[in-house]
Amino acid sequence: MTQAISQAVLDRAKRVKLLIIDIDGVMTDGRIIYSIYGDELKFFDVTDGLGISLLRAAGIPSVIITAKKSRIVTLRARDMRVAKAYQGYLNKLIPFENILKRFKVAPEEICFVGDDLIDIPVLKRVGFAVAVPNAVDETKSSVHYVTSKMGGRGAVREVCDMILKSQGKWEEVAGRFTK
Repeated sequence: MTQAISQAVLDRAKRVKLLIIDIDGVMTDGRIIYSIYGDELKFFDVTDGLGISLLRAAGIPSVIITAKKSRIVTLRARDMRVAKAYQGYLNKLIPFENILKRFKVAPEEICFVGDDLIDIPVLKRVGFAVAVPNAVDETKSSVHYVTSKMGGRGAVREVCDMILKSQGKWEEVAGRFTK
């Protein structure tokens, strides 16, 4: 079942020129699995990756900011061709300030999808702040929109589709698949 999206939320999505995403709990369901050999495993939803590809095709880059450093994130970021992955930042405002300069965007032109307390400082700065339903309550109360899909289960794709549709770019980038 799809939730009704307010015009105010759609107006925020319409202004987005850059997407920033967290990893654990947003691009994944938040679980980390360690093998007996110390290998780390995370589960990603393939639809989120396609959503990021569709955004890129529409000229909207994506960036990762995550507190944890992980080779898996490096590999997934490369696979999705995100513009930049900032790893190992508990204070996410540090890479956020760099992103503003590097991508020449204003805070109100950014969408950030987060799920935990360390995401709140950036969520409070961006024009379109989004949380996933599995986010902590304090984070959900700090955003403009909570996705209907869970983190790691298509939440990022939901946001990508909303941005593209609100900007009238959906047919341009997805039409080749739907015809």
